[in-house]
Amino acid sequence: MTEAAPDPVAPNQPDLEVPSTIPPEEIDRLTDDIVAALKTVYDPEIPSDIYELGLIYRVDIDPDRTVKIDMTLTAPGCPVAGEMPGWVEDAVSLVQGVQAVKVNMVFDPPWDQSRMSDEARVALDMW
Repeated sequence: MTEAAPDPVAPNQPDLEVPSTIPPEEIDRLTDDIVAALKTVYDPEIPSDIYELGLIYRVDIDPDRTVKIDMTLTAPGCPVAGEMPGWVEDAVSLVQGVQAVKVNMVFDPPWDQSRMSDEARVALDMW
């Protein structure tokens, strides 16, 4: 008997895993501030931020307040592939209470337009 694969993360809803050792109100604040920081990072070729594009697959906040982010690109050959993880790290490291940021680039599952939020679709005129 095989186990069913977990449902993929819904478009624009990264899997936010946070430990219970941080008070819930602090988790909420950190989560909101991390999302806001992610929304400041743009692919220079696309007029929508990486969060709304659905490029953020997972954000984990460890008990020591290290933030681990799994992200992807719209295409593996993206011209800013080498720079974008640093932009994400720089933006999230400015969030009050974050001690460290580790960005992991992943390509599974591959990104596709279904991961984009309605906001990104409007910005890109993709209705």
